[in-house]
Amino acid sequence: MTANRTGSLTVTLCRDFREFGALAGEWDALHRRCATATPFQSHAWLHSWWLSYGQEGRLRVLLVRRSGRLIGAAPLMLVHRPMPLLVPMGGAISDFFDILLDEEEAGYAVGALQRGLDRAARHTVIDLREVRPDASAQLLFGRWPGARSRLTDSTCMELPARPLGDLVGQLTGSRGQRLRAKLRRIEALDVEARKIPQDGVPAAIGTLLRLHELQWLDRGVNPEHLRTRFSDHLIRSVGRMVGDGTAAMTEFLMGGEVVAANLTLQSGQLAGGYLYGADPGLRERKVDVSTMLLREVSQQASDSGREVLSLLRGAEQYKNHWQPATVVNQRLLLARPGLEPLLRLRESQVAVRERAVETVKTRFPAARDWHERLTTLPVLGR
Repeated sequence: MTANRTGSLTVTLCRDFREFGALAGEWDALHRRCATATPFQSHAWLHSWWLSYGQEGRLRVLLVRRSGRLIGAAPLMLVHRPMPLLVPMGGAISDFFDILLDEEEAGYAVGALQRGLDRAARHTVIDLREVRPDASAQLLFGRWPGARSRLTDSTCMELPARPLGDLVGQLTGSRGQRLRAKLRRIEALDVEARKIPQDGVPAAIGTLLRLHELQWLDRGVNPEHLRTRFSDHLIRSVGRMVGDGTAAMTEFLMGGEVVAANLTLQSGQLAGGYLYGADPGLRERKVDVSTMLLREVSQQASDSGREVLSLLRGAEQYKNHWQPATVVNQRLLLARPGLEPLLRLRESQVAVRERAVETVKTRFPAARDWHERLTTLPVLGR
């Protein structure tokens, strides 16, 4: 770990995964003090992700302390392809990226992170994907003195964190009638929602992934969701997160049999359903699975006092049934002034790839859903 002092602030660059592991307590405390933090910046999620997906020697985590107290952090890693880049920890299975800032010292912390990143990125471009419009990383972008570029990233859908019955009550016409009928059918089937305790997480993750594979059988499941590294990551991270209240696992039972399972991640003012699995037999019984899950997730979000129920990444048509607000994540590119040509090169690489994706989706409409599953991992459709 290397360090540089500026006044009473200490800026360090952590490259050792064991040292990152030892940060759990103070990282979690900072995560709770950062209003914009999402579940994907929790120590449990990032530490577990690195065990499954990280590469030795690539860790680059900026830490800012005042008088020994952690007040800022940027969880990044180094990649070499298609060019040297500093990118977020968490990879494609994480829906949002942000830096962590202590609300009471955000100005000092973001300034120190900016200086630390300027040194850490002497030969690289910083490529921050999936940044929410209100993220703390936007403060970093605003204060960046070098080259920078703001691009669009994934589209997300959001609802107020209120019980689903309240949301449906605001819908008029045939749309509201159809959704109210779906809710009545679910209630008539007497579906039991059972919250899973921390010690039940490993078995519940196994059940969720088994049902998830069944629901996508012959329809193109995301292959990553079938890999052991993904299962191991969920068991490790969700076990810790259920314990500290940043995740909730729910199983749905009919006649004593588990017919669906759902994983919700939550922190600060935001909650979002991350992954679910459902028995294909529910479709044969004309159960609207997304409505059944959303009813439970919305109630959990409302009961916990959160403000936003995120449908996470993906703009699938069925999400529009609830008339959600559209929120577009952003991609922030940063570089030192002397590296602006590299930043513009990265900008052009991103543009070329996006044009290629749009061309494929336009010419082959059936590929649209497949691309969404593989790259944006939408909620309630993974």
